[in-house]
Amino acid sequence: MYHGRMVFSQLTDLLPRRAFDDAVTRYHGNRKVSSFTCMDQLLCMIFAQLTGRTSLRQTAEVLQAVGSRRYHCGIRGSVARSTMAEANETRDYRIFEELALAMIAKARLDVPVDQEIIGLQADVYAIDSTTIDLCLKLFPWAVFRKRKGAVKAHTVLDVGTGIPVFVRVSNAKTHDIWMLDQITVQPGAFYILDRGYIDFARLYLMHTAGAFFVTRPKRNMDFSIDQRRKTSRISGVTSDRLIRLRGVMTSKLYPDTLRMIRYRDPDTGKRLEFMTNNFTLDATVIAMLYRKRWQIELFFKWIKQHLHVKAFFGTSANAVKTQLWIAVIVFVLLALLKESQKLVQDTNTILQVLSVTMFEKVPVFKLFDKSMHADLSAEDRNQLQLFK
Repeated sequence: MYHGRMVFSQLTDLLPRRAFDDAVTRYHGNRKVSSFTCMDQLLCMIFAQLTGRTSLRQTAEVLQAVGSRRYHCGIRGSVARSTMAEANETRDYRIFEELALAMIAKARLDVPVDQEIIGLQADVYAIDSTTIDLCLKLFPWAVFRKRKGAVKAHTVLDVGTGIPVFVRVSNAKTHDIWMLDQITVQPGAFYILDRGYIDFARLYLMHTAGAFFVTRPKRNMDFSIDQRRKTSRISGVTSDRLIRLRGVMTSKLYPDTLRMIRYRDPDTGKRLEFMTNNFTLDATVIAMLYRKRWQIELFFKWIKQHLHVKAFFGTSANAVKTQLWIAVIVFVLLALLKESQKLVQDTNTILQVLSVTMFEKVPVFKLFDKSMHADLSAEDRNQLQLFK
């Protein structure tokens, strides 16, 4: 029989404690705290996310019910709904943001890169946002429409690893283009954008910084053709042209050459058009890069379906941002666990298994070891039957 640590403790061992302690010190998270520390708050919120708790009251009741096992999971302070609520309202969300960023930096080194991306020898990022609806009466600071509240989570996703590298929460009225002002462009990297991010002044700044972008042009864009490149219909590329903008404003905002590619998807037959400032990659690679933008949509779908990010435990802006960053922490924790334990199961399966085995004292890898389950089944078949 295994007498080691609980599954929850094995999972939270992947947290970079030094980075978290530094963030707590920097933002005075434990100032005037006697029992319920920032670490207790973090572990309780991670537990709530992993086990699908829908409220702080429910989280507190479950943790109180497990008794001393809570202590062995690392939660040292007394757990109460009011205590957790106050911690989420008052402790700076940047503590958890910095922890998440430290984990993301580690995950990008450990998690294997998509084979289609690794050949580029460059970082590929997808930029997009998702809107989270809120009740305007409970969240009066999150005004969206006359009778509706919402926030917008702007995200930069590392397409190669599927890990978000940057998240910024804003009022839902904020335009997506605002996100381009918040990131530091990395020279040589590719940024995959949809039409909502077309702002030629900002795209030109990205171009002059040495980065590449791939997006889809707007239908009414005015341009002239400088050169037509040879294409192969077999590859699905129907045209590959070098163009210049000739609109009164756009020609001034982006005075350099652009590349326009028309592509017919061989699977769906859909005709697509891409615009980029990269002139060296094959047109089919540009099409592949834009197809990879779907990874960020899958990320938004996954966290909304499997983590608690559509309803919030607190009503202040700080509590909302704290919960969102802890959801990111849980997502990265699962990615790190999958890689460290060499698990072949998908992330959803891993989450579901962990959610019902948090307090089991068994090595994590054994929870997913099919050979062990097969051995147990074989032993069961050797048992005598009570009823025939």
